[in-house]
Amino acid sequence: MKNTNKMVFMALLVAQALVLYIFEGMIPVPFITPGAKLGLSNIVTVIALYTLSYKETFIIIFLRILLSTMFGGSLSSFMYSVAGALLSYIIMIIVKTVGKNKVSIIGVSSSGAVFHNIGQLLMAAMIVQNIGVMLYLPILTIAGVGTGIFVGITSNYATKHLSKIKYLKGISQ
Repeated sequence: MKNTNKMVFMALLVAQALVLYIFEGMIPVPFITPGAKLGLSNIVTVIALYTLSYKETFIIIFLRILLSTMFGGSLSSFMYSVAGALLSYIIMIIVKTVGKNKVSIIGVSSSGAVFHNIGQLLMAAMIVQNIGVMLYLPILTIAGVGTGIFVGITSNYATKHLSKIKYLKGISQ
């Protein structure tokens, strides 16, 4: 029964991430840089990082990116998403592991947001074969820290309340 609960929980996280992705696409974001987003679906990634194993979190990230590309993306959006998500995922694991008692969920989320932007800029630099796109990094870093704090606060709130659900007691790492 535990594995069934975990599979259902993972499926719900993927579905929630897709809903947040679609909802976020409807919000006009007044950022200076083109293509900047709030990263609402990363709330689900951070929740998964703190409630599931790293392997299961990776599965959720991969399914979210694959399905969101199928629902309304393109090959280029898939490439940018994969680059940002993989670098963000790796950095969040490192920050969470190294700063176990010193870095909060908000710090982990903020570092993930900043490195998500770095991953996307590196992919853009490879595509256009010009490192000049990295000039967006200071603006995207400020935006990333801000959205990372919001995502971290939201994820912290959600994980505290998820721990109270009887069926999810055995799911956490």
